[in-house]
Amino acid sequence: MNPLEHPFEATTLVDLLHYRAIYQPNVLAYTFLADGETEEVDLTYEELDRKARAIAVCLQSICPPGERALLIYPPGIDYIVAFFGCLYAGVIAVPAYPPRPNRSATRLQTMIVDARPKVGLTVRSVLASLERQKDRAPELKSLRWLATDNLNDKLAIDWQHPNLSGDTLAFLQYTSGSTAEPKGVAIAHQNLLHNLSWIYRRFEHTPNSKGVIWLPLYHDMGLIGGVLQPLYGGFPTVLMSPLMFLQSPIRWLQAISRYRATTSGGPNFAYNLVSRKVTPDQLVNLDLSSWGVAFNGAETISYEIIERFSTLLEPCGFRREAFYPCYGMAEATLFISGGQKTAPIAYKKLKAKAIEKHRVLPASDGEVNFRIVVGCGQSLPDQKAIVVNPETMTRCAHNEVGEIWVSGASIARGYWNRPEETERTFCAYLADTGEGPFLRTGDLGFIEDGELFITGRLKDTIVINGRNYYPQDIEWTVEQSHSLIRPNCSASFSVEMEGEERLVILAEVERSYRKRRLEADSSPESPTDASKALIQAIRKAVLQQYDLQVYDVLLLKPGALPKTSSGKIQRHLCRTHYLAGTLEVL
Repeated sequence: MNPLEHPFEATTLVDLLHYRAIYQPNVLAYTFLADGETEEVDLTYEELDRKARAIAVCLQSICPPGERALLIYPPGIDYIVAFFGCLYAGVIAVPAYPPRPNRSATRLQTMIVDARPKVGLTVRSVLASLERQKDRAPELKSLRWLATDNLNDKLAIDWQHPNLSGDTLAFLQYTSGSTAEPKGVAIAHQNLLHNLSWIYRRFEHTPNSKGVIWLPLYHDMGLIGGVLQPLYGGFPTVLMSPLMFLQSPIRWLQAISRYRATTSGGPNFAYNLVSRKVTPDQLVNLDLSSWGVAFNGAETISYEIIERFSTLLEPCGFRREAFYPCYGMAEATLFISGGQKTAPIAYKKLKAKAIEKHRVLPASDGEVNFRIVVGCGQSLPDQKAIVVNPETMTRCAHNEVGEIWVSGASIARGYWNRPEETERTFCAYLADTGEGPFLRTGDLGFIEDGELFITGRLKDTIVINGRNYYPQDIEWTVEQSHSLIRPNCSASFSVEMEGEERLVILAEVERSYRKRRLEADSSPESPTDASKALIQAIRKAVLQQYDLQVYDVLLLKPGALPKTSSGKIQRHLCRTHYLAGTLEVL
């Protein structure tokens, strides 16, 4: 079989990389843009294989197979090498990210306590920083630390191939913790290879494909979509730090244009950020005609943002048909549903008040209170997705919104060392037929003509006066109410006041607003007219759109809103901080 024409049918990721290192040793696998623009660091398959074997030799000398290794790396090639080093040693990788100086390390501490890793892998610069943080995070002291950027590649010759199979755990993907503390999803090699095969087919990848990825490599979309999928398909990918993208979103588009990428994407907020921050002048000389798959997933997909993004970039050769809405989650390895690459995006214009009652009713052309939901394609052919009433545990009718349940070969083993939560989430059965087991996704939606539509998150649903409201809808309205509200930086939730549920909204404001207010305010304790106008705009927009009174609005400085490591709003934590009065309010 020609490795340049077909993905290698491997049993494990170790077999896959070793195969490519033998038959495609000098083929470029990854390029990292250290500055987000032109400063390149390259890695071939042979170099990756050799460096991974060197790390594996060190791990095999101190860790028996099945032990865990915590990976704490800045974005870059070193992280990729360390991840494969763990696989080559038969050690379970636990991807994390370096805690920020003077910031809480609670998430990292929780992961260490839960996964109980024996060793920590990092680079020398991060190791020095971690040493200074051990007093604040004593869990770091329990690990044996290894700086992998200081290893001699000659160690690779002593590598012993571990005893691996498709059932062997590859890594623990810790969930974002948007509704609870992070949990380690136990993902085996066969889960990954099954999922990668379907991403390859649904995206219509070939060895001539090329990726550009800025997503965090410790997150499932960045790791599986940006590192493992290119390895599976045998095509190169260009990586950059998420910070480089966030600082200047045009860098993402410039990289796609420069390297003629065919596949790239991210969550909905990334397209929104480009739409808001990139100017037409910056688009001069960009050519995005090569971009064939602009995948969009990980959070609710907005029809308005798809239209805005497409209109902005059409002069550069971007085709709105390239948009690829999809749906997935860590518990299902990554990819749950997606359409054919050439299929048009499915939209449904629905009555907003009907959705609040978990009903699916089309809105008429003249209807004012409506919501457009975007289809996320079809379930994988050898998996099953159904819509279930979470209270009766029976299937919903075709015009009802319910919880999405999924079964199939991509579904992970469960949560690491959490049998009760694994039973509750991964072992659901229909009450009337006994069919199962299914993974309960916790997401709400419906299926029509095979197309999956996601409408919200079960645990985040706001219930006021007997009506259901999806917080992401309210937050979208808030962000559209005024140009000074930062995109993807608002939260809505309910609190009980005098026996009734009341709506609270938190919203980060742009830095320009803070500067303007500081210049205008002689007394920080007295809100300016600008503050009042901003709060009034939010209240008015929510009232008009949802006929809903806002109990309280708090304006926050940039970066003050609690988010997960992947950028999702932690609404439950927002609510906790609000009730405790610990938010950094302007």
